[in-house]
Amino acid sequence: MMGWRLRCCGHHAAALAGIRGALSGHGGGWGRAAGGGRAEAGKLHCSLLKPMLLRNSVSTLLCRPQSRLLHSSRVVCCHSKTNSEAKYKDPFKLGSSDLKNLYEDIKKELFMATQELREMCEYYFDGKGKALRPMLVVLMARACNIHYNNCREVQPQQRSIAVIAEMIHTASLVHDDVIDGSDARRGKKTVNQIWGERQAVLAGDYILSAASVALARIGNATVISVLSQVIEDLVRGEFLQLGSKENENERFAHYLEKTFKKTASLIANSCKAVSILACPDPKVHEIAYQYGKNIGIAFQLIDDVLDFTSCADQLGKPAAADLKLGLATGPVLFACQQFPELNAMIMRRFSSPGDVERAWQYVQESNGVHQTTYLAQRYCSEAIREISKLQPSPERDALIQLTETVLTRDK
Repeated sequence: MMGWRLRCCGHHAAALAGIRGALSGHGGGWGRAAGGGRAEAGKLHCSLLKPMLLRNSVSTLLCRPQSRLLHSSRVVCCHSKTNSEAKYKDPFKLGSSDLKNLYEDIKKELFMATQELREMCEYYFDGKGKALRPMLVVLMARACNIHYNNCREVQPQQRSIAVIAEMIHTASLVHDDVIDGSDARRGKKTVNQIWGERQAVLAGDYILSAASVALARIGNATVISVLSQVIEDLVRGEFLQLGSKENENERFAHYLEKTFKKTASLIANSCKAVSILACPDPKVHEIAYQYGKNIGIAFQLIDDVLDFTSCADQLGKPAAADLKLGLATGPVLFACQQFPELNAMIMRRFSSPGDVERAWQYVQESNGVHQTTYLAQRYCSEAIREISKLQPSPERDALIQLTETVLTRDK
């Protein structure tokens, strides 16, 4: 177990080297992002798997010169100067002023609920979450505002998107815990464990309804449409998770599409929403969307890696939870290349006695963790390539730094 964690740290170190190369004035030029906000994730992303056999380092991928930047020469100058003067700020400190009283504002949106319902709804809004999504949203808002009119202030409507994003995310956690029968989340009992499944479903529904009311108040039809897509994707993603594919190539496409819909869609569309409020340029909207999509998928890939490399205390939930739920994530799917015996287990969703233990062991003996980590690095490379098209700013560079945070987190 420790050996695998050390190997994983080695992959993270490679990611750090590549990202620092990007911060020094280079971006990832390994592939052109597909246009169109709603391209099917599985079909789009499976093309990323083939180059993994080449074993190129992430540093090489990230350090190729930018060829399609909107402001390429200025990007290089800004990176070189800022890096040499060590002026990069902690992304969470940079965005903290815009997120002050975030959870208090969320609780205000839930105020009309009855006391018991309000207690359930507020249970996860205790300020102990990572708040990664709201942070990404406010930093993207500032970066787009600076890009368009050199204004660093976050508009009230843009901050509302950050609040709504956290509410939608938390509602999805409440519902996921009911579907999965989970008894732990963020190191404490789940809502369904304390109040029961029926009440938990209603609590998740109420949080979503409150988020929808807050979204309607923004009054921008395009933004409402973009964020409404997130809720549809969450439902479709949950249905995708309930199924599986016999064909191995289809199976990975299925997995990546599910990953996009359940995790990355919220980040991608929230980033796009604040860019729409920032400026009318569709190119900027696409940059924001592509950045959010790629970092969102990378986040989930690392989450799937941690299910095999972290203990329950670090994760705040039981380790090997995905296998126990019958889910084949990236490390398992990659391990299939070395251990075809896993295919039968995947199709029966690890339901036979000993399946979970054997699958775990096969993953440990394979390079599945390594390949999944490397794939996450590639998605972060693409996120860096996209966001580097915006005008230089501390917020843009903080968004680049957040790819490092995603790759190196341990919980």
